[in-house]
Amino acid sequence: MQYRKVGRTGLKISAAALGTGFFGTHTGEADANKIMDVAFEKGINLFDTANSYAGGKSEEIVGKFIKNKRSQIVLATKVGQKQGTGPNDGGLSREHILQGVEASLKRLDTSYIDIYYAHVPDYTTLLEETLRTFGDLVKQGKVRYIACANFLVWQLMKAQAISAKYDLPRFDIIQIPYNLLTRDIEPELLPCCVGEGTGVTVYNPLASGLLTGKHNPDKPPAPNTRFSLQGIGPRDQERYWLPANFTAVEHIKKIAEAHGRNMAQFSIAWVLNNPGITSVLLGVSAAKQLEENLGAVDIKLTAEEIQACDVVWNELRPPRVFYGR
Repeated sequence: MQYRKVGRTGLKISAAALGTGFFGTHTGEADANKIMDVAFEKGINLFDTANSYAGGKSEEIVGKFIKNKRSQIVLATKVGQKQGTGPNDGGLSREHILQGVEASLKRLDTSYIDIYYAHVPDYTTLLEETLRTFGDLVKQGKVRYIACANFLVWQLMKAQAISAKYDLPRFDIIQIPYNLLTRDIEPELLPCCVGEGTGVTVYNPLASGLLTGKHNPDKPPAPNTRFSLQGIGPRDQERYWLPANFTAVEHIKKIAEAHGRNMAQFSIAWVLNNPGITSVLLGVSAAKQLEENLGAVDIKLTAEEIQACDVVWNELRPPRVFYGR
């Protein structure tokens, strides 16, 4: 396993991280434990969960597993998603963050969280309030590093400016979607993170499974895939189940096959070959799947392979005049 430093910090996390979004819903505790066993044995030290995953059940399952391994695990969880029907049951207000962290610590059965994410932007709460609250949690020892997910570049930079102005902890890492079909972070957000020393963790590296090359656009999604699951299925179909994406997948499949690559491994390796990426989240439903995907970590793509992928992206999203010169 490779380990990479998180931005400007001294924290080192595995290039492949374990995503636990399905633990407690589509993946039962027994299967989740098998997956976590493989992850731990293979050197994955970043376990990523959230208080919104399976209504907190994911945190409980992860907490039980890492109980006797706590010092060897970098534990990440999140706050911000709606947790109830009340007006303060979501968002990044001081009220909700303080409620959220105590509930997460209890479910995880731990005294501290290594990386605490603002899960989504909150357009109704001042960033200063959010950052001051996170800062208090760092001072109290309940959180070691703070982070954000799904923020736009201006939101990230505004947050960093507030942290600098008031001497508050800064967002040391951001989590965003990035894959061969979703490369919109490349013009601004990714260079910004590299320049500012902000780590980047990636979710959806396989575009919800489309980049495995196993889906047929002429048939409904197969059972027991992300695209067919209740709740997230329609969302993921809206994101990725598009004619242009299927055309791109066929081109990418040919590139991978021409170089003797497994397509899923090739797609994950492409993400990890970008020097701006710190870690990629592998969310799997079976231990065997995790073992296969981990084969991507040591793959070094050639310049020819990367250039061929760029051609596919330019066909998918033809270059336009960009305002930033």
